[in-house]
Amino acid sequence: MVSRRLSREEGHRRKFMAVLDDTPECERAVRYAAMRAKNSGGGLVLLFVVEPADFQHWLGVEEIMRAEAFEEAESLLAKSAGRVRETIGIDAETVVREGSTRDEINALIEEDKDIAILVLAAGSAKDGPGPLVSAIGGRGAGAFPVPVTVIPSDLSDDDIDALS
Repeated sequence: MVSRRLSREEGHRRKFMAVLDDTPECERAVRYAAMRAKNSGGGLVLLFVVEPADFQHWLGVEEIMRAEAFEEAESLLAKSAGRVRETIGIDAETVVREGSTRDEINALIEEDKDIAILVLAAGSAKDGPGPLVSAIGGRGAGAFPVPVTVIPSDLSDDDIDALS
């Protein structure tokens, strides 16, 4: 259960959150979330989660790999936030976390009481729509404590703009 959202109270605004990763469809989610934020006077939060399982090496190597992963995450977030600023005209908050993606999404939603909607994009690969989108189907319907909007990966920018 999520704590009460503050996004409708004075001094707050509703935020849309999109999760960045190395999939091509994540940019669909970012665009939709950014357009919804702009069109509703809300905010945009971009989250990148570094999975800790990637760092199972000797301590020195592990620290170097972790630092490189965080640098890459920050670089991807900066590029995405820059594209949003240039093409849509809003600034995004960027957050890098380390841990399980689902756990870190839930933790950030709990910490930022203005996040009201999670935006994900479905993949079009033959192995399914992706782990986060799969998590909301069936038994995982309560995987996230706020409403989730799922964007089809094959929507064009014009389609997304018309829908948002």
